[in-house]
Amino acid sequence: MAWPQTYLLFGQGLAFSAALAAVPIFTLLILLGVFRKPAWAAGLFGLGATFVLAIGAYHMPVITAVSAAFHGAAFGLFPISWIVFWAIALFRVTEVTGKFEIIRHSISRLTPDPRLQALLIAFAFGAFLEGAAGFGTPVAIAATMLTGLGFPAFGASGICLLANTAPVAFGSIAIPLVTLAGTTGLPLDKLSAAVGSLCAPVSLILPAYLVIAMWGLRGMAGIWFPAVAAGVAFASVQFSVSNFIGPQLTDILSSLTAILTLIAVLRFWHPAKHDTSIYLPENAVMAAEIPEYSVGEAIYAWLPYGLLVVCVLLWGYKPVHALLDQASIAIHWPFLHNAVRRMPPIVARAAPYPAIFNLNWFAASGTSCMVATLLSAVCLRVGPLQLMRVLLSVVRTLLLPTVTVTSVLAIAFLMNYCGATATLGLAFSATGVLFPFFSALLGWLGVFLTGSDTSANALFGGLQVITAQRLHLDPILMAATNSAGGVMGKMISLQTIAVAAAATGLSVTDQSKLLRFTLKHSILLASVIGMLALLYVYVFHLRWS
Repeated sequence: MAWPQTYLLFGQGLAFSAALAAVPIFTLLILLGVFRKPAWAAGLFGLGATFVLAIGAYHMPVITAVSAAFHGAAFGLFPISWIVFWAIALFRVTEVTGKFEIIRHSISRLTPDPRLQALLIAFAFGAFLEGAAGFGTPVAIAATMLTGLGFPAFGASGICLLANTAPVAFGSIAIPLVTLAGTTGLPLDKLSAAVGSLCAPVSLILPAYLVIAMWGLRGMAGIWFPAVAAGVAFASVQFSVSNFIGPQLTDILSSLTAILTLIAVLRFWHPAKHDTSIYLPENAVMAAEIPEYSVGEAIYAWLPYGLLVVCVLLWGYKPVHALLDQASIAIHWPFLHNAVRRMPPIVARAAPYPAIFNLNWFAASGTSCMVATLLSAVCLRVGPLQLMRVLLSVVRTLLLPTVTVTSVLAIAFLMNYCGATATLGLAFSATGVLFPFFSALLGWLGVFLTGSDTSANALFGGLQVITAQRLHLDPILMAATNSAGGVMGKMISLQTIAVAAAATGLSVTDQSKLLRFTLKHSILLASVIGMLALLYVYVFHLRWS
């Protein structure tokens, strides 16, 4: 007999029940924000609190609760950790062969103007790294590159944190949206279109916003054209690819377009005479100090990411995907599949809650990245032993982050199956017509707490759908608003700030200053997403479902 969910606890009202259902979230918030515990430790403690809530308050059977948590953890390992592992492995292959130095110099030698360097490296190239690897890689690499060019640690960190917003929703070959689709059951292509429609307007203004935030309005003097061109190039491709192709290549293609646009502008456009020395950081690297590489060397260095684009395109091609998907195995998760019944008012009538784990080894996006990594190792002449050392180093790097990802996804799945997410959804539905705005802020809070749009989508995606259904809103748009609003919390996440600090050698005092600097921009940009959601719902009446 399936266990029926209940949404009001201990015979109390919705306010009390929602406060109790939010205990796992408050646990993460207090441990991360107040006690400054590591994310992996906060995740494990949060999972413990969720077990207490599910078994003690919702009276979920112990074996069902344990199974739900393992289902979430399994999803955290595959496909999420699988794709992150190979994305970082691909980057490491370029690093150990010295090709990444050529990539770095091929970008930094184009202009001595620090504002244009920031746009090229932090915005455009950082977005490329986000799309290919994510997981803190763009902040770490771009910040390191900027400090190498003479930027102070605080300036390099601030620029990279602000810039790492436009691409995050589609980062790591769209793993945040793959997670959102997996936890909500919504179609991936329509989620991609909705997120692209929310993020593209922000991407359009972000290059100019970045310059103004760092250098003030005077910073736009002489570079308004490349700033506008970069925004238009990135936003237009981001919107087009996310709506008409799919999410996996959205970041990669839009960032490459922005990079090529900036290169073309810097090559053929000559700004009005303007003293750029006032923007130069101390000890800035001048163009003459940067090594020269031939076109052939540059193309060879970029080959791994070219192979990645080809592999991802092949995996996304429907005939190839269908062929690879034939080997997939749908696993009815033991002790959980149809062992829980969702009840009214969450559903129209009582219905079993399925739990199917899709083991699609060959068709998974991470496998396309694996193939690109192995082909790159062959093309760059990386021997088997050297490749093994690279892969072991990635395993060591991802050990604790994987604990974080799996524990947060275990929390998300357990909250979904025990009914806690539904309780919170019922409470959020009380915001009524303003829910589209608060939907963005909920995603923003989730990324602040977890440091990951992937984790925030897993944690709150189901809640967004439930609330949207109760308010007769488009569940796809509300889930997409969670993801789009969430990316604006990335710049204030303690994990992301720690990555920037480690990459630039930022002092502890400056880390607190950095949080205060990014906080106002984070709240403003998240509010912009919320306002866009309100416009799409009530003015333009857009729907994706």
